[in-house]
Amino acid sequence: MSTPQTQTKNSLPYVEKTVSEAIDYRRSVRVYDPEKALDSSIVKKCIAQASLAPNSSNMQLWEFVHVTSKETIAELVPLCFGQNAAKTAQELVVFVVRKDLWRKRAKANLQYMDKVFGKNKPKKEQSSREKVARNYYGKLIPFAYADFLGIVGWLKYLMVLVMGLFKPMYREVRKSDMRIVAHKTCGLAAQTFMLSMAAEGYDTCPMEGSDTWRVKRILGIPRSAEINMIISCGIRKPEGVYGERFRIPFEEIYTEI
Repeated sequence: MSTPQTQTKNSLPYVEKTVSEAIDYRRSVRVYDPEKALDSSIVKKCIAQASLAPNSSNMQLWEFVHVTSKETIAELVPLCFGQNAAKTAQELVVFVVRKDLWRKRAKANLQYMDKVFGKNKPKKEQSSREKVARNYYGKLIPFAYADFLGIVGWLKYLMVLVMGLFKPMYREVRKSDMRIVAHKTCGLAAQTFMLSMAAEGYDTCPMEGSDTWRVKRILGIPRSAEINMIISCGIRKPEGVYGERFRIPFEEIYTEI
């Protein structure tokens, strides 16, 4: 295990945090210090680490918009309803769900299969692992994601309902189900980003409250995409953390079977 390295950040000695330390350090910070600027390259590195987050079927149905322009941040502040976390932010990162790109991302996975297993190999020469992988992205993913006005999704749901009487089945096959899957995936990336930022000694605040339609228009995000959350970034002021952390007693939320 590597030894944490001492760095200099904003003229202060800084020691990179362990995972446990980063989890404990991370708080939703709502007031940032304007005198302490972020290194955008470090924020970008944390976004790159967010892209390594686990995600459903490795479809990676996400995009990340890194907002460093002060003018653009000023435009977005009222669309975040004037939250202090937005008003005092040094930078913003918008986490975008791209469920609409499922065909493109499935194709990318199939192209990766070509690199791993070789291209245009006859089926009889394919290993069982290759057959499963190609069948998954070539047939199962289209079955799960393809829909038309929600009608196909309900037909799939009824089919799965009947088949589920006889064997275990994956039941989340409607359009609304797959939307939830894509948002869960994006949420994992957002959490990974915030912990990565905490490990660097940087602070964040996830904001779900925003006028997503107007935000998309300003940032040039397609209408078919959805905003999962906007995360503000900066270095905390002491008053930026609104009190001690409160959590429901662990015994109330934990069950061992």
